[in-house]
Amino acid sequence: MEKLDVFNCSNILIASYFTDERGCAHENSEHTLIYLCSGKLEIDENGKKTILQEGDCAFMRRDHRMWLQKHIKDGASYRSVVLKFARAFLRDFYQTLDKKNLPDAKRDKTSLRILPNDRPDIRSLFESVIPYFDAGIKPSEEILKLKMTEGLYILLNTDKNLYASLFDFADPWKIDILDFLNKNYMYDLTMEDIAKYTGRSLATFKRDFKKISDLSPQKWIVRRRLEAAHALIRSGKRKVTEICFDVGFKNLSHFSKVYKEMYGCSPTNS
Repeated sequence: MEKLDVFNCSNILIASYFTDERGCAHENSEHTLIYLCSGKLEIDENGKKTILQEGDCAFMRRDHRMWLQKHIKDGASYRSVVLKFARAFLRDFYQTLDKKNLPDAKRDKTSLRILPNDRPDIRSLFESVIPYFDAGIKPSEEILKLKMTEGLYILLNTDKNLYASLFDFADPWKIDILDFLNKNYMYDLTMEDIAKYTGRSLATFKRDFKKISDLSPQKWIVRRRLEAAHALIRSGKRKVTEICFDVGFKNLSHFSKVYKEMYGCSPTNS
């Protein structure tokens, strides 16, 4: 077990085990549950820090970027288990629900939610998969689906408003806005361009965008570029000037100004 770093089961159920300190940029393209078995996890989202301790569980809404710093604590190694909810699974599950009896849910825009740490259903779910990781055995697809279903009910039983977040699917003739923006934020596109490429009128695009973010589309794109730049700068593999233009900024001084406003320091001192 000491040699295990990451054990990934179909990018659905993932265990991490580190005997040293680790940091990484986390880009969750799927809704995610993370449970901390031991150690400490520090989550930084645009300067807001959240700490998870042993036994804590958090829900990370999809399409958000966070910096995760994994710590050993009191001699205990860092160990966590992550469960991801693929959109195909959520769509299939949604089809089984009685649509007439769904709760009146409102979408919660909170990107990170800490679940109560005294719930036996949470502890039972994540501790039930640890033996698979200890043995280095990948659970069957049937078991993975059962664990995903169990995790989904944990969320739905936590807050009825999570129905709106988990089952918020774009109309079939429309392209998912965040999927499109996450792939194209670095390009010089007008709002009219984005609306057209995602199958919407400009008015419909603006209305749909308000459902997924409190920011305007322009401010969302600037923040996304800054998050991408921040992760690249932290990696230390690229020059700041290259990063500035690669993520979509056209002016280095403007990039430095808005970067400092968001992160409290200049890109060269980050």
